[in-house]
Amino acid sequence: MSNEVEKLLINYKTLEQFKRFKEYGNQELSMMEDLQNNIVENNSESPFYGIHVGHNLIARMSLYRVSAKYDAYFEPTQDYLELWKLEVLPDYRGRHYGKALVDFAKSFNLPIKTNPRINSHGFWEKMGFQKAKYDMERDLGENPLIWMPEGVEEKEV
Repeated sequence: MSNEVEKLLINYKTLEQFKRFKEYGNQELSMMEDLQNNIVENNSESPFYGIHVGHNLIARMSLYRVSAKYDAYFEPTQDYLELWKLEVLPDYRGRHYGKALVDFAKSFNLPIKTNPRINSHGFWEKMGFQKAKYDMERDLGENPLIWMPEGVEEKEV
């Protein structure tokens, strides 16, 4: 099995593996609920992408496409990606799995916004992300970092 980034399917096995990640929370619990209520079948779409080593999910992220009408960050206004829950299990850190996930997100060639966890700014800077100019109304206490493909600039606040 190669260490390729793949879209994760929602099924009991995936959700079971998610429990090993620190960032496990409401999003996963609602997927679990949907599965149990049979709203989604096994193998339904999820916003998660991950990397497996053997049969173990060792890194993951959540990636949402946000419609241009909500774009308060980028010029020209356009759809952008919101990246959450990027996490590599402790035993696999420092082996470029996090970078592989970020590179995959960049491959869509859309601007990316993320709200990094405390202590992870160094990683994001290495990945070419920068602090968005803080806008109190828009950011509501978040400190978003953004990445922009060529030809895109940060919107003036």
